[in-house]
This record gives sequence, C-alpha cells and structure tokens, in this order.
Amino acid sequence: MTDSVGIRVEGVRFGYPGRPVLRGVDLDVRPGELTALIGLNGCGKSTLLRLAAGLLRPDSGRVLLGGDDLAQLSRRATARRVALLHQSAPAVPGMTVRQLVRQGRYAARGPLGMLREGDDPVVHRALDDVGVAHWADREVDALSGGERQRVRLATALAQDTGALLLDEPTTYLDLHHQLDVMRTVVRLRGERGLTVVMVLHDLAHAARFAERVVALRDGRVVADGAPREVVTPGLLADVLKVAGRVGRDPEGGWPVCYPDHPLPTLEYDNQIQ
Repeated sequence: MTDSVGIRVEGVRFGYPGRPVLRGVDLDVRPGELTALIGLNGCGKSTLLRLAAGLLRPDSGRVLLGGDDLAQLSRRATARRVALLHQSAPAVPGMTVRQLVRQGRYAARGPLGMLREGDDPVVHRALDDVGVAHWADREVDALSGGERQRVRLATALAQDTGALLLDEPTTYLDLHHQLDVMRTVVRLRGERGLTVVMVLHDLAHAARFAERVVALRDGRVVADGAPREVVTPGLLADVLKVAGRVGRDPEGGWPVCYPDHPLPTLEYDNQIQ
C-alpha cells in the first residue's frame, strides 16, 4: 500500500490575464483525510485541484505534497504521488477497459514500460477494487456513463498514489450511479488509506460522505470544518446563494439540506442595475 500524503496550500494565488481565480488560499489536508470542496461555478474549486495535482503553477504561494514543494518536482514525479480524476475525458475509440486502466501506470512504468504487454499487480488490483475486472476486455465506448466513471476511477487508482483528487466525480450520473461512485470512493479511501479531495456540486453528498467540507467563494476559503459545523443555512445563503433550511438525518446524523429558492448573485445584481 502506498502511504497517504498530506496536501498543504500556502498563500496560493492564481489567475488568467484579467481574471483572478484564487486570491490567497491556505489549506492543510491531513494524510488519510476525505475533504469535499464546494462553491459556485467559477469560485476556483477545479483550479485548486489542478494546482494540487501539479498541472498548474501558482502565481504566488506554494503547494506542498508530503512536505515537498510541487514546484521542485517533475510532472512524472508528481504523478507518482497524486492522481487526478478529471471532470470529463475524451473518448478513445476502440480502447478496452484494460488498456485504459493500464494508462494509469505511465508514471511508474514510463513510455518504454507502457509498450510491454501484460498488466502488473497494480492494474489487477485497480480493476478488482472498483469491480470492473469482468469488463476488462470490453470497449470503453460500449459502457454506460456509470460504468465508464468506475473505469476512470480504476485508471486513477492504477497510478498507485497516496492522494486522490476527484473533480465532480458524480457529474452526469443518475442517482443510483452517484451513490455507487461515492460509496466506492469512501470504501477505497478506507481500504487504501488514501488522502481524498473531491469537488462536489451536490451538498447532500458532501455532507453525508466527507469528513471535512471546505467552501470557496470568490477565490477564497470562507468556511472549513466538519459537515455538522459548516453546513448551515448561512452557508447555503452566503456560499451557494440559496435560501434554505438544514436538518439532521435521523439515522446517520449528517446534515440534510432543504433548499427553498435561489438568491440573487452579484452577477445578477450587476445585470439588473
């Protein structure tokens, strides 16, 4: 088992010409922790994941993985420590499940190693862990959306890293497959001791499955804590721009949100002035 690693973000700022995205983010994710990032579109959630995966470099500040500054690591060295499941991926016609999952071994095996036929034990474990081994020789294009998402999760697991970043892993899935993916992530986190950070739009999933919720607004962290502490009517209004109520699940005790109606956003206010 690969040891889980902590992720530390220190004073990170990042933006594009004329459009700042992150405006000074500090975040310390402990090894083995399962954290959900929430917030409106454009608040910087996905950008923060890409910075933590080493795909982007901050304009200022730094990101540390297991105590090492990502700016000092090569892309391949970073990929041996942290895996990112993107929100979507282009289709690869004719590729089988086994071939796609094997792509996750690039960081460990290198370009020459990828040319060798056969799977190593890490690929077999990744296929088994998400329950797709019996699909190994099927083409990915022939799978349903939920099945493809499980295969993509297996590809990320095949990197055999201690940290797993998930960008909206339930997007485009029906409720059955949303719950299937979330429960699989929670199970794998426990079995493998992974550090997991996931961007979620569904606050109900964040409140139920994460042990920590971090809310971003306008490129800054505005709330951070256990779901029972953070998920409040104030959070719904201030961060998600929704008026609503928050109760408690009678069995599990996690927060349950009852959104009532949307609140005006700054962009909307500017349009009607």
